[in-house]
Amino acid sequence: MTPSLTLRRNNFFELFFPEVNLLTKGLLVLGCSGLMALSSRLALPLPFTPVPVTGQTLAVLLLSGLLGMRMAVSVQLVYLAQGLAGLPVFAPGTTWGVARLLGPTGGYLAGFVVAAGIVGWMADRGFGKRLGSAFVMVFLGNFAILGVGLPWLKWVLRVDWMQAVTLGLWPFLIGDLYKIVLAAMLLPGSWRFFNRMHPPAA
Repeated sequence: MTPSLTLRRNNFFELFFPEVNLLTKGLLVLGCSGLMALSSRLALPLPFTPVPVTGQTLAVLLLSGLLGMRMAVSVQLVYLAQGLAGLPVFAPGTTWGVARLLGPTGGYLAGFVVAAGIVGWMADRGFGKRLGSAFVMVFLGNFAILGVGLPWLKWVLRVDWMQAVTLGLWPFLIGDLYKIVLAAMLLPGSWRFFNRMHPPAA
């Protein structure tokens, strides 16, 4: 791997699959949507809110930072389509399919697409290669998930903003901070690992 090739590519999809056909892209998208489904199994329901603690946020941030915008958004759209079709890809709950997306947590699921666009777009421009820029990137991605999810939660439950924040923000701040820090460390760490495994040719 030459230095110029590594520098020209800012996400791992472009790095490992510089020339790939539509079928392979589709299989990669399906595989990554499967990882999203697996991350939804890491769920902790909270008795006082309809919003569970899950591993999905971390999965969205990491996949988007590694794949870049086009692939990341495609993964999230396919993931939502699978959920709409009734497949058990969302976090465990009492509703599935369209009912889940129209329910209290539907905004957070839609926010995954927005976050994938933001994080992927920034990753395409090299933000994930340094700790500071990676932190900004994943912070904005997490903010996008909350920014879409919280107003939707308020609207569906017909509560005021204080209640919405109590149900959909405060219980998750510490967990989200851990996820942000972890993603911000893992993304540049992945690039450092890659560079060690593929040192520039002498």
